[in-house]
Amino acid sequence: MKTRFVFILILPFILFLIVAFVVPLLLGVRIAFFPGETFSLDKLFVIHSFSLSNFHEAFSTILDSGLLDALRNTIVYTLCVTLGCIVFGLFGAMIVMQKFRSAGVVRILLLLSWVVPTYIVGLLWSFMWQQDEGVINTVLFDYLHWDKISGAFGAVWEYSKNGLLVKPNWLTGPNTIWAIIIPTIWRNWPFCMMMFLSGLSAIPHDIYEVAEIDGVTARERFFHITLPILRPIFALILLESLVVNVYSFNLVAMMFGNAAGFPGKYGDLLMTYIYRTSFQTWNFGVGAALGTLLMMMMLASVSVWYHSFAKDFKNG
Repeated sequence: MKTRFVFILILPFILFLIVAFVVPLLLGVRIAFFPGETFSLDKLFVIHSFSLSNFHEAFSTILDSGLLDALRNTIVYTLCVTLGCIVFGLFGAMIVMQKFRSAGVVRILLLLSWVVPTYIVGLLWSFMWQQDEGVINTVLFDYLHWDKISGAFGAVWEYSKNGLLVKPNWLTGPNTIWAIIIPTIWRNWPFCMMMFLSGLSAIPHDIYEVAEIDGVTARERFFHITLPILRPIFALILLESLVVNVYSFNLVAMMFGNAAGFPGKYGDLLMTYIYRTSFQTWNFGVGAALGTLLMMMMLASVSVWYHSFAKDFKNG
């Protein structure tokens, strides 16, 4: 009787999950492996003969379509954003753990970038990255004179024929990937900070006191006490960052406009590439094939993650 009551309570959620997730997932896989007429709703559920033509088409044009560029950018983007969020998140958590006046206010201020909608973040940074009037180039070159500072380290900046500095364009060319990575780190690092903060708060202070009495340095306490205890937190952040960053779409879509837009070969990601393939060129079959392959890759990655960190979540 109790089991039946619990099932009744979760039944609405199960139905919603089936309608909103399972059915679209199965339809996407069906379109990928059973190509046919997919533009009309009445023919969408008609089962056609099995075929790998969508996958063949996707890989036959892989060198000309920009898929390799999107894959490369996604890997760089995921690695850099994950590392940046972990570093800034851990550093921020260790700062706000310290006891000082207005610590609560500082914590709230550090969370502001996390609560800003991605839509606003994309629009905001697209204006900030403007070449001539953007606030980033203005601060770097007009106030900090970054061209002179970086010149001492061998950086090369473009100058016009009359000797005037041509400020870098962050929204086109090789700089595009950094114009996407930096706002994403700015947007997501407070989440990592809160995760690390919860882990640091759970560590008993007695451990540090005993270690300090035994003459263990602060550096040794960090690497041999703090980091090992925070390993499950690192694992959760790694999983969340892997899934969220590989499937990142909203920020790029808003920064470059026109729905997914096209940030160029140096900034295109897998999700923006799949979106354009499906909804701008109306090639739903190839888009579904690429989406299915990406899902399989993510399942394999999550499986590797699980086997690497499963022992950290076992009781006892």
